[in-house]
Amino acid sequence: MNVIFGRNKKEQEEPVRAQVTGKIPTWLQGTLLRNGPGMHTVGETKYNHWFDGLALLHSFTIRDSEVYYRSKYLRSDTYTSNIEANRIVVSEFGTMAYPDPCKNIFSKAFSYLSHTIPDFTDNCLINIMKCGEDFYVTTETNYIRKINAQTLETLEKVDYRKYVAVNLATSHPHYDEAGGVLNVGTSIVDKGKTKYVIFKIPATVPEDKKNGKSCLKHTEVFCSIPSRSLLSPSYYHSFGITENYIVFLEQPFKLDILKMATAYIRGVSWASCLAFHREDKTHIHIIDQRTRKPVVTKYYTDPMVVFHHVNAYEEDGCILFDVIAYEDNSLYQLFYMANLNQDFAENSRLTSIPTLKRFAVPLHVDKNAEVGSNLIRLASTTATALKERDGQVYCQPELLYEGLELPRINYAHNGKPYRYVFAAEVQWSPVPTQVLYTKYDILTKSSLRWREETAASEPVFVPTPDAKDEDDGIILSAIVSTDPQKPPFLLILDAKSFTELARASVDVEMHLDLHGLFIPE
Repeated sequence: MNVIFGRNKKEQEEPVRAQVTGKIPTWLQGTLLRNGPGMHTVGETKYNHWFDGLALLHSFTIRDSEVYYRSKYLRSDTYTSNIEANRIVVSEFGTMAYPDPCKNIFSKAFSYLSHTIPDFTDNCLINIMKCGEDFYVTTETNYIRKINAQTLETLEKVDYRKYVAVNLATSHPHYDEAGGVLNVGTSIVDKGKTKYVIFKIPATVPEDKKNGKSCLKHTEVFCSIPSRSLLSPSYYHSFGITENYIVFLEQPFKLDILKMATAYIRGVSWASCLAFHREDKTHIHIIDQRTRKPVVTKYYTDPMVVFHHVNAYEEDGCILFDVIAYEDNSLYQLFYMANLNQDFAENSRLTSIPTLKRFAVPLHVDKNAEVGSNLIRLASTTATALKERDGQVYCQPELLYEGLELPRINYAHNGKPYRYVFAAEVQWSPVPTQVLYTKYDILTKSSLRWREETAASEPVFVPTPDAKDEDDGIILSAIVSTDPQKPPFLLILDAKSFTELARASVDVEMHLDLHGLFIPE
């Protein structure tokens, strides 16, 4: 597993032409841009967690049935500081870094104080966000970095805190039809309150306010949700949206702020301050986009950990939302480097299975409904919502499919009724050296698969021009072989039949990435 997860990768700054086998659709013109960790050791020092590695961007540019590949490390302040020192000097979530041990006691004390409310890393290794005409790489801190999507050059550093009071923000924003960005961040103990802040970045700047200003300068707070705990806000990685509502899960996977404030002096990572509280509930917050206020009814479900929302939509007075859910936080634990490179089979066997679950939330609760009665009357799901004596609603999901992760959909159906989920299928046992891509049909509960002895990243759906059906399009994914003798490649699948159309192999050291997007020409 060290071939995939532990080895530093070389960047490929100049475009290299791929060897194409099969036939690439002539209409497919554009760039698949991806992001993920590529450097896991600096000098003699090592990152503790795979999600801590330095960001390596890579792209596949498809033009006239030819494919060109390039990759480049994000020149973040974090990258520059580490490379100059030839060791890890900037802390990541799972790896606490320390100043030069030769510094005097006053320097050490000052360094501790600066870590009590940490200035987080700008190692933006998770996703890529389009904002107006610009592209930014993102992580889960308050920093994003603008990039040149063609050359992968690193541009300016942006601090969300200049525009909205958040210390953390998701890497999975939503986009409206105009291209505006909607995202969620956590504001930690700001003016005595900890809250989840939903904010909007417009796609364009009003003509009378342009003057060279970016869309970010017009960021507005859409609404906020008070955290149930001042000092233990929920961790979250994404959220859901429908045409009229926002779905936010406050889950019992929590960050202990007091522990985080003393983590540096105690010699532990910030990740050690995250804990799953299996005795707690998962609270479901529904925000009405028209009023910008939460729905009054209190909804909850059993304790779970969700990284990825799949989609959500409204049907007959209910919100249906689909997520990939875990029973606990064991997935995060699995990706510590020690677990990836030693006894991986045993560690992965103990990891909670990601399960596609559908929840149904009634928007209007009948005051006359009996306590314990099911408030869901939809034929499309077996999910239930039980009215409780105190007026709260307990939601129990429909289990759709076990073993899916990194889900994507046809984004034209985001927030609307949809049918297909495209995802990587996770089979922890015996060892996941075989990738399965799955197309899951929510309507018929059937699936199609593509399989090979490789490691895979998130599949990206690209619609055909003038597509009529939801699955009219192709699937793109970057594939890294577990066999060092086999070259990595760009996989191109027909989304409807889920059969391989082509692959573009490149003789480079490609890393396993996390998320990204396709930029059509």
